[in-house]
Amino acid sequence: MNTLTPEEKQNLMADMRSYDESLSGRAELDLASLYASIQDKGFSLDTIQIIDNYTNDILNGKTNLTQFNQAEHAGLCCAGEMLIGAYLVCCYARTSLTTSSDASASQISPANWQIDELQEQLVTQWAEARGVWYSNAEQEIESEYGSMIAQGAEAKVFYQNGDTSVIKLRTSIYATLGRALESIVLHNTLFPETPMNVIGFTRDTDGLFRTICTQPYVTCKRLATKSEIDAMVSIKGFLDNGDGRGVNYIGKRLLLEDMHPANVFVDVQSDQPICIDCIVKFKR
Repeated sequence: MNTLTPEEKQNLMADMRSYDESLSGRAELDLASLYASIQDKGFSLDTIQIIDNYTNDILNGKTNLTQFNQAEHAGLCCAGEMLIGAYLVCCYARTSLTTSSDASASQISPANWQIDELQEQLVTQWAEARGVWYSNAEQEIESEYGSMIAQGAEAKVFYQNGDTSVIKLRTSIYATLGRALESIVLHNTLFPETPMNVIGFTRDTDGLFRTICTQPYVTCKRLATKSEIDAMVSIKGFLDNGDGRGVNYIGKRLLLEDMHPANVFVDVQSDQPICIDCIVKFKR
């Protein structure tokens, strides 16, 4: 396999600098100091403070992650400071692997499993340092928030009678942890009536890394029909993608999948279809 020419390498580094700048809309030097702090000090108090400062600037509207548009930025803020902090760590992990590949003069980009592995490792370290890592999440959550009422491929759901929210231990069915965090942002954007707010992270008894989040409790009147789901997503700019499954949709910017009636039902209060879970991701 051919190595990069000097011009190709220069262009790649320019793209990386542009990508880094897009994370915050700030000068490159600021983001470089964040990355340098993670690399040199790990998740020290100084590094935690830098990440918190970036997070607060995003929440206060002083800056943005430019891969998200204005509506998605609202979904990002709704997901909360823990998601933003973890997402910054995921971005560092991806960038460090990419630049490492470039330094070895290789044209092979890091595989998704490598990115995912490093993202989980670093987010675990950050969450432990930040005090939002749950060692025994299921026991702690069941004790504080109620028993598990549902379990699917993507989440374990806990609820206590009378509460206005459920707690979800959400595993990743995406290529990387960073993509899974993006999906929460995009869900909040598309379905603001059922926003997810991240409160911590864990690796539970099944060995899977899980994001812990809250979501409003919704009472199901009945399951939504295919026509009701089609109408709901059409208003949001999505059409059936034509794969014959009837639950996957495509938009100009996003892919929306797994929109079956178990994830979309008619709410008792609003009498409208409401989505509690789905697969949503950027078109790449």
